[in-house]
Amino acid sequence: MSVIASLKRQAVPIHPEGYVFIAGFFVAALVLDWLWSPLGWLGFIVTAWCVYFFRDPKRVTPMREGLVVSPADGTVSSVGFFVPPPELGLGDRPLQRVSVFMSVFDCHVNRAPLSGRILKVAYKPGLFVNADLDKASEDNERSSMLLETGIGRVGVVQIAGLVARRIVSFVREGETIGVGDRFGLIRFGSRVDVYLPENVRVMVGIGATAVAGETVLADARAAESPRSFKAG
Repeated sequence: MSVIASLKRQAVPIHPEGYVFIAGFFVAALVLDWLWSPLGWLGFIVTAWCVYFFRDPKRVTPMREGLVVSPADGTVSSVGFFVPPPELGLGDRPLQRVSVFMSVFDCHVNRAPLSGRILKVAYKPGLFVNADLDKASEDNERSSMLLETGIGRVGVVQIAGLVARRIVSFVREGETIGVGDRFGLIRFGSRVDVYLPENVRVMVGIGATAVAGETVLADARAAESPRSFKAG
């Protein structure tokens, strides 16, 4: 294999949503470089980060019925029972929820946690507090998606963060989506919550690293005892 072919295999695609931002940062870097070279170098570093931020790598998604995969890259920041957003129509009693927090260094392309039909997509404007805080679920800008799946109705909520200012959705109500398929993107730091039916067992703990479309967050067919976790 040639060196060029090897480099091409290692290259990660950039999501089209990022092109305008990358171009903007690059032009700004050229202007800064013309004004003062050290500022230009800083601008080119920020441009390189922008390219990295909008990467859209391929993922290998487990396909067994009942598995719930992570919708986002990042860190599991919350596991427990919480009342879902009213726009999902899932009622006012607490449901199991797994939250994945994305830093500005994580890939921000979001993927469907299960296959199913999209019953609802609802956008709600709001604040931009730190997405790692519990109150962000209620106060922050968010986009909610309700899925009818083989294990019941599942809610997926994209939450804008302290830096994020735009939630982008790629899907519409009535469409069918496959597990691991891309359904949206959040720009520059955010969180995704997954609300699960009662018959699903969560398989991760707080602090776990999640990979969108690959990491199993929960399992509707798990027969094992609930897991405990330790950090080390």
